[in-house]
Amino acid sequence: MNLLQATTEAATGTAADVAANFDISKLDSLLDKLIDLGIDAGKHILAAIVIYIVGRMLINLINRLVANMLSRRRIDGSVQTFLRSLVKILLTVLLIVSVIGALGVNTTSFAALLASAGVAIGMALSGNLQNFAGGLVILLFKPYKVGDWIEAQGVQGKVTEIQIFHTLLTMGDNKVVYIPNGSMSTAVVINYTRNETRRVDWNIGIDYGESIENAKTAILDTLKRDARILLDPAPAVVVGALADSSVNLTVRVWVKTDDYWPVYNETLNNIYNTFNERGIEFPFPQQTVHLVKD
Repeated sequence: MNLLQATTEAATGTAADVAANFDISKLDSLLDKLIDLGIDAGKHILAAIVIYIVGRMLINLINRLVANMLSRRRIDGSVQTFLRSLVKILLTVLLIVSVIGALGVNTTSFAALLASAGVAIGMALSGNLQNFAGGLVILLFKPYKVGDWIEAQGVQGKVTEIQIFHTLLTMGDNKVVYIPNGSMSTAVVINYTRNETRRVDWNIGIDYGESIENAKTAILDTLKRDARILLDPAPAVVVGALADSSVNLTVRVWVKTDDYWPVYNETLNNIYNTFNERGIEFPFPQQTVHLVKD
């Protein structure tokens, strides 16, 4: 009985030792696999980080080289901003694909997935595709360019950039407005600076009873003193309306586009001073009241 018990205990101890050794070997193998996976993943992550950092540096360098090349070739500013925006987006997409490939993802399958999703993305971003096409139309037909002062979509401003999806306007109070190129290529756009000259119009009211000829002479004398006002076409002063409380004179002159606002504002000030010097009265709203006695 003692021999059988001893044999049983020895067998049980041997099985326990084998099981313990088996569990330890499995744990060691699992740890080795985890360490190998961690090292492999670390290599991929480190490579992806390096590729991203180097890629961003290369993108910035290429963008500067492209900008300098376009500037040296004296390409239109509108085309420059459009091409720089396009190159930046394309390089960024390539960088993203490279980083994904460095992480161990099969870029071939990723490209196939991206292509298959392209149709759905295109449908979802149909508005942006329209804006891209609108940008090409703007660059082709040039209704405006960078530096022009335009009015569109109820907004006035200076064109600072024409990107692949948007046109950027800087308003008079320095606010920046992003307008989609799709709407800019199909809507009405007023370009105030496309031509070299512009006509300036004023409506000047004088009191009833004042001599129209004296007022015309005073206005023309004021206009002659400003060298910025062009002589061809000649300035014109005509009676525009016989209003309720005034005789309105319409004044039209032509100036260079850059001189429009300085001439507009300063001429009003000069006409006011000339009228005061010559005793020409400005009108005030008047109302005649008739009293009827019973």
